[in-house]
Amino acid sequence: MSTRTFPRIVATDLDGTLLTDAGTVSPRTRKALQDARAAGAEIIFVTARAPRGVREIARQAGVTGAAVCSNGAIVYDIASDEITAGSPLAPEAARKVAEALAQALPGVGLAVETGRNVLVESAYTRRVEHDLDFYREVASVLDAGLPIVKLLALSPAHTADEMFAAVAGVVGDLAEVTHSGVEGLLEISAPGVTKAVTLDRLCAERGVGAGDVVAFGDMPNDLAVLRYAGAGYAMANAHPAVLSAAAHRTLSNEEDGVAAVLEHLLATR
Repeated sequence: MSTRTFPRIVATDLDGTLLTDAGTVSPRTRKALQDARAAGAEIIFVTARAPRGVREIARQAGVTGAAVCSNGAIVYDIASDEITAGSPLAPEAARKVAEALAQALPGVGLAVETGRNVLVESAYTRRVEHDLDFYREVASVLDAGLPIVKLLALSPAHTADEMFAAVAGVVGDLAEVTHSGVEGLLEISAPGVTKAVTLDRLCAERGVGAGDVVAFGDMPNDLAVLRYAGAGYAMANAHPAVLSAAAHRTLSNEEDGVAAVLEHLLATR
């Protein structure tokens, strides 16, 4: 990416990347995003969050337009509050994945993101306070008859890295397996569904090449995007695998690392 041309797309993860540890958008970051938009860039969130977790952040950041949600399984229009595209995990594939998870991680708890709500089985004990109104207890997430946008697997006795190592091989081509920093939690999507694949689709619709994308992330579910972008930045607080794979680094999320890069790019146009 030329330092003389400002990127056409700024693709940024949210938690641990754009947001402070308190989950907010700092004034400096908001200004940098607004300045980037004024320079002609479109801001696209690329996040593991479901749409409901994006709306307030978008308001804080002053961002409208499309967002890549649920690790690429959903395209969400912020302004209209509508899901415009989805790539759910097929029910039969989900059953096979669940069987593989149960064998590799006995006692694992399952939940499903449907796009709007979270279906949870009794063994899935994780609850996100601001999401409580969206949880629905079910006997089996696989028998609910609702879209499986993202299958969630919880094993409090393991780290996410340990879980990934245990199941990635047995799941194979049935699904995409990743994690975004919550210990003991894996996030599973349909095969071929990643943040990068969906971002690439949005870029193609806009006539934008990967070389005109600058991206930011901190966790393994961001790796594909950081590799895809013309300039992919790992946050200083990123997972070791991300730090070792990313071509560029910036400051931590608490130090406004995204803003620091955007300010530099704006200053060197």
